[in-house]
Amino acid sequence: MTSLATTSTTDIQPIRPSAVSAKLAMALVLAALADFLLYGQRMGLSLVILAIAIACASLIANHATLDCRRVAIGGAIVAIGLVPAVEELNALSFLILVAALVIALLLATNPETTGLADRARALRNFFAFGFFRFFPDALQVFNMSAFTRGIALWLMPVVLSTVFVALFAAANPVIEQWVSLLNPKVIFEYVSVWRALFWTLMLALIWPFIHVRWRRRKIVATTAADVPVPPPLPPFVAPEFLGPSTILRSLILFNLLFAAQSILDGIYLWGHVALPDNLTYASYAHRGAYPLIATALLAAAFVLIAMRPGGPAEKSKVIRPLVYLWVGQNVLLVASSIFRLDLYVDIYMLTYWRIAAFIWMALVALGLILIVARIVLDRSNEWLVGVNLIALAVVLYGCSLVNFDAFIANYNVAHSREASGKGLQVDINYLLTLGPQALPAIDKAILLRPGTPESCLVSRRDRLVEQQRQDLAWRSWDFRNWRLQRRLDAQAKDQPAG
Repeated sequence: MTSLATTSTTDIQPIRPSAVSAKLAMALVLAALADFLLYGQRMGLSLVILAIAIACASLIANHATLDCRRVAIGGAIVAIGLVPAVEELNALSFLILVAALVIALLLATNPETTGLADRARALRNFFAFGFFRFFPDALQVFNMSAFTRGIALWLMPVVLSTVFVALFAAANPVIEQWVSLLNPKVIFEYVSVWRALFWTLMLALIWPFIHVRWRRRKIVATTAADVPVPPPLPPFVAPEFLGPSTILRSLILFNLLFAAQSILDGIYLWGHVALPDNLTYASYAHRGAYPLIATALLAAAFVLIAMRPGGPAEKSKVIRPLVYLWVGQNVLLVASSIFRLDLYVDIYMLTYWRIAAFIWMALVALGLILIVARIVLDRSNEWLVGVNLIALAVVLYGCSLVNFDAFIANYNVAHSREASGKGLQVDINYLLTLGPQALPAIDKAILLRPGTPESCLVSRRDRLVEQQRQDLAWRSWDFRNWRLQRRLDAQAKDQPAG
């Protein structure tokens, strides 16, 4: 007796290099158009023109799979989505335009999605995977000879190393001088690092509209005598793109680059060796804090992708020590960033954004340590996300109990030139913006200023006092304002009668 069964499988159509090559040329033309319309320019009608060009190119590239009726509906959706962007390009109209393009693409090229759940799943896969397919797909255009395979193995290490060098040059003026010795102006007169990154971003964004690959559900009728269902196709990422060989080459290059940066920080930042001419420690510290944090975040993303659970590199006895060494260098890099910011605050005082930067850097360092813990303990990425969320919740809860207004005001007054003899003069105008909690520090700052206090400052201070009294009404009462009022009352008693 023969029995029929229905099975549902998820499939992605294989890539034919001959068909992809023409689409690759089309994507390059669109990237060139994006460069002409958008790079270094204010966006407006230019983005609308680019969207129309992408929609037309998508029709041409995928004409074999199109249905006229669905194309007409998709065209109407694109037209509706263009209207807000033509009226005014802002964040909302931009999101509407992107949504219209993607929904129209789904309707025109994926007729198998009929229900809301199927369409939502397809859109989710498009945004989750579509923008990461360009380089793996482009690599498959070539016949994978030994030469092209070698290029594939070194492509990602060299590209990411170039990005790290650019970030280090932005953070470290000494590395910037070394790079300038190569006379990059001759090379980058027409091609800059930022323009290359722009082209990379544009190709990644354009490619899923040109080379459409939906994850489709197929209904397969099987019998007892049928041949077993073949195994699923390999992931869309080429093996060479994130294989053990590529990861090993990347880690060797990255560790060497980060070691150079760490040695320079050890010499100039921690060792206090004299900096090159026309360079102060304040500028050295300020330039490096934020680019180095961006470097650490990029490094963390690479480690998570390379050492994904069940991946080919996770159990490698050669790769794992290199990962530990590199994460350790990133933690040292974050520590240097915190020290740089501390040096900068010593001179230019404390603000809310600088406190937020300290907290953010500490969370990044903790996240890097937790990545190592995930690898050592053989935990999942879900565990890593959960632990990081717990740490974030603890930090946010702790911050809710800290009186940052008073802390910033007291710190700035205590480290001002009037109080300590170094640094900048106290900025009373900034202290007044911190609210009533800064009143004790404001009173100290007014007393430290030479001469008679300015009448405008006193009047603004009195307005804060009045605001504080209003905050003590029972409807607006809180414990922090109550403590402040007790302090102000005690301070008023200690002052001699005028």
